Parts: sequence; C-alpha cells; structure tokens
Amino acid sequence: MNNYMTNTLSTNMPTSSIELKPIRKSDVDFLYELLLGRSPNENISHRKMPSYKKHSKFVMSKPYKKWYIIYYKKQKLGSLYLTHLNEIGIHFKKTSIRDFLITKSIELLIRKNTGKRFLINISPKNKKLLKIIKNKKSQLIQYTYELHLSD
Repeated sequence: MNNYMTNTLSTNMPTSSIELKPIRKSDVDFLYELLLGRSPNENISHRKMPSYKKHSKFVMSKPYKKWYIIYYKKQKLGSLYLTHLNEIGIHFKKTSIRDFLITKSIELLIRKNTGKRFLINISPKNKKLLKIIKNKKSQLIQYTYELHLSD
C-alpha cells in the first residue's frame, strides 16, 4: 500500500481479527440480508429492492473486480467490493458498524489490490461514512446528480 493510503487510513487497531474473504455462492443469502437491512440513507444503487432471484443472478454474475465478505472475530459482518474503476463499496449489518471496522476493512481491501487511486461513492445522507472518510484526509472530487426526464 502506498504511504498516502497508509497514513490516511491507519487507526492503530489490530487487523488480525478482521478478514476479507472472496464471496462464494453460499454467501448470496447473507448478501441479500445485508441488502434488505440497508436504509435509504445508505443506498445509492437501488430504487427498489430486487427479488431474491435477481439478486442471486447479480451476485453470481461477478459484477465487480473483487467482492469480499467482511469477517470480524470469525463472524460475517458486512461486504466490501471493488469495481473495475477502483470504486469501493462497503456495507455492514446494522448492529456491527464501528468506525475502526470500516477503516480497517477499507485498508485491507487496498492492501490486497494494487492501485494508486481509489474512489468511494457515498450517499450524502450516510453521515457516519461521510464523517469517517472526511477524517481520513480524502478529497471530494465531484457531486453527481440524477436528472429525471419526463416522457
């Protein structure tokens, strides 16, 4: 990992109890539960909840460069993905969100994957993740708006 990312993400918390494991077919149910628990404030990719069948098809299509299940002390707590453009997506179960888990999970992802630049797309309503990322000396590079055109 380059020095910039080491300096901006490190939190002095041990990572030995945090693991990133590539998703498997057996993780589809867990990923669907995560999706069901996601609040509208965190969501930037779905307008409405997909069916389980559509979700399963999406997961098995391997849409990302890398996609991991986040384990903490051997428990599944969330998922983390990296797109082909080095965009990071992260989501945790509601009961397990702690700042150091988010920070260390992102740090592990960057260590496992080469790149000089990583992006993270965050809903402006996701105050917790925005606060964590802003505290890590990140740089805001754009605002994206969706235009609704009438037929």
